[in-house]
Amino acid sequence: MLVRNEPPVSTMPRRADRSTMPGSASACHQGARARGAVRRVAASIPVPRGSVLRTDASSALPSRGQEVHRGGGGQYVVLSFDSVDHGHLRAILDQRVRDGVIRRTIDKWLKAGVQVGGKLLHPETGTPQGGVVSPLIANAYLHEVLDVWFEQEVRPRLDGSASLIRYADDAVMIFEREADARRVMAVLAKRFARYGLTLHPEKTRLIDFRRPTRKGERGSFDFLGFTHFWGRSRRGYWVVQRKTASSRFGRALKRVAEWCRFNRHRPVADQHDTLVRKLRGHYNYYGITGNSRALGRFRDEVRRAWRKWLDRRSNRAHMKWDRYALLLHRYPLPVPRIVHSSVNVT
Repeated sequence: MLVRNEPPVSTMPRRADRSTMPGSASACHQGARARGAVRRVAASIPVPRGSVLRTDASSALPSRGQEVHRGGGGQYVVLSFDSVDHGHLRAILDQRVRDGVIRRTIDKWLKAGVQVGGKLLHPETGTPQGGVVSPLIANAYLHEVLDVWFEQEVRPRLDGSASLIRYADDAVMIFEREADARRVMAVLAKRFARYGLTLHPEKTRLIDFRRPTRKGERGSFDFLGFTHFWGRSRRGYWVVQRKTASSRFGRALKRVAEWCRFNRHRPVADQHDTLVRKLRGHYNYYGITGNSRALGRFRDEVRRAWRKWLDRRSNRAHMKWDRYALLLHRYPLPVPRIVHSSVNVT
């Protein structure tokens, strides 16, 4: 199997040079074959009993809410670490992957490097940024570092119940008792250092996420782009609610505003088509139960940003709000919708 091993470039290629574009027919065909082969190997890695590994972020969120409601919440350990060490990764892959073609393909992806400012860099840590194989490599790596260790070494030594939920390189441990959580927290750094990983000092923390009392404080944390917090349902019960994390909200809005700025002189119809796709993509990920308010606010901010940069297309023909209302009537932006329903009952 032949796989292109060209390093990714930080700038887009020229329009005339279509033979080397990532989206060319030859590159897509070779990449599809490679992705299919690696995915079949990665899918054969078993998930240990007691842990919850999800293949997509939307399915990881409801399962996590179910774990919370079973015992009224608990002590949460949110994990975050730095780049994957290539030496330890190759040793782990040697135990799981016997096919020499697959191993050489993965090594090519790791050694491909990246061009930044005209210079070719070959990092010794991390996985290809934006590459489709990166989540699969992280999954194989963390299966040995975290999943197997949690099931075989951690759970048998705990006094209370515990569970692990992981999506790619994002993981959360849920403990019934605080003492168990603190014991595991104390040995996490040593466990990860054994495989060349360093825990992020600010993002890795212990959170008291039990169901709040009337006077108690309500804990919250961010995971997979959502802020998880306790709130009241329509019937007055305590439920785990989720909303778009403020950091992700601001980052997504900034990208849309920058796009509107640099593309404000394009035809309005073309701008509208792109903004519709951007909004629908945002809804497809963040459109979960209870997040409709954040979705509506994001649409309103995108609408303001679009008018702002349309108003700056010319010094004469300004885009006033009344004129902009007529434009939106002809080119409407999609309304928010809930894509993923996750209703939890206490």
